[in-house]
Amino acid sequence: MIKNEFSKLELTTYHEILDNGLTVYMVPMEDKNDTYVTFTTKFGSNIVEFKKNGEEEFAKVPYGVAHFLEHKLFDQTNGEDPEEFFSKSGASCNAYTNLIQTTYLFKGSNNLIANINYLLDFVGEPYFTDENVEKEKGIIVEELKLYKDDPIDSAVESLTYNMFHNHPVKIGTLGTIDSINAMTKEDLYKCYNTFYHPSNMILVITGNVDPEKIIEVIKGNQSKKTFIENPNYIVKEYDEPDNVVKEYEEKQMNVVLPKLFIGYKINIEDLLKKYDRKTINYYFSVFLDIKLGSTSLFLENIKKDKLVNNDIDFTKQKADKHLELIILAETENTTLLDELIDKEIKNTNVDIEEFNRKKKGYLSSMLYMSESINKINSKIVSNILFDKKINYDVYDEYNNINYNDFNEVISYINKSSKSIFIVKP
Repeated sequence: MIKNEFSKLELTTYHEILDNGLTVYMVPMEDKNDTYVTFTTKFGSNIVEFKKNGEEEFAKVPYGVAHFLEHKLFDQTNGEDPEEFFSKSGASCNAYTNLIQTTYLFKGSNNLIANINYLLDFVGEPYFTDENVEKEKGIIVEELKLYKDDPIDSAVESLTYNMFHNHPVKIGTLGTIDSINAMTKEDLYKCYNTFYHPSNMILVITGNVDPEKIIEVIKGNQSKKTFIENPNYIVKEYDEPDNVVKEYEEKQMNVVLPKLFIGYKINIEDLLKKYDRKTINYYFSVFLDIKLGSTSLFLENIKKDKLVNNDIDFTKQKADKHLELIILAETENTTLLDELIDKEIKNTNVDIEEFNRKKKGYLSSMLYMSESINKINSKIVSNILFDKKINYDVYDEYNNINYNDFNEVISYINKSSKSIFIVKP
């Protein structure tokens, strides 16, 4: 195994790529009682059109297939429930799907070897039939309906749908009722056989782990399995315009105060030629925090004027050459607040002292990361997904971020297009 040190975090990673292509990372943290294990495939809801090397045509699968597949892998041929197994084995398990990945995980303090073997086995043994796929459709449709009844989740999804023309990000992770009902076991097997090959997957173990012992367990498990040839795939790229589909929409839902959602769609294609996606994301996070965050002068003033009672929330979504910034606030006067937020955001002047204060805050949070087995695990996974490598100079990575680059990146918000979605009582 290859050993590397996280600078200033006093942590060592053990890394090996197995003969079948599976990437394994382990970070022993001897002072921890628990071990956190994630098994991730580079397959999320943004992938609905793809082809294997050598194929001429892109295959198109229903929206929501990655999430549907996540559900179905919990069905075992012997009828055993993975959640029940982990619970009896002293661990908690879960799984989630987002735009770019599907991750299966467990956390516990006992029976690590048995739990790792079980995780690799249940994810590695698909069992799809016409009957169990049909049964799952109703379960996921009900999940989707609950999701759409939530004012925030529903509004964010609707806002994104209004902002994008062609990119799959416009459809939520769960898909649509029509796409769920169109799902077949053939769709699931096609995606599984393409994206669940070990060469497309990452196993990360952080916490109370003996790397030398556990790597032999993993190799032993994988040596008993037969895999198809590495499928090597190509994901379709979309011609996505910079403008939004719809600039305004409103909807009545069960809320007390109106909720204002503002979306900015930014073309970052040119920025990606100079900066990596993580750096761009970081600069916009700092910018939104300075402009609208809990300690911002802007928030203090609008609270003083009783325009809002609570903090303003913001998040980001990535869609290849575009970045979507989403801002959420509760207010009785959505028109006025939209105008004020837009004016504040479009004024990209940020004092260098304020920038440096936020930078120090981020540096501190990065150092605290070393105390969390979850956060270290998440950092490794995200580094591989976005950068295809681990950045071990965590402190230097953030310390080298500078004010001039920050100003160049955030200036692109003035080239953005905008959409508004309002939830009314």
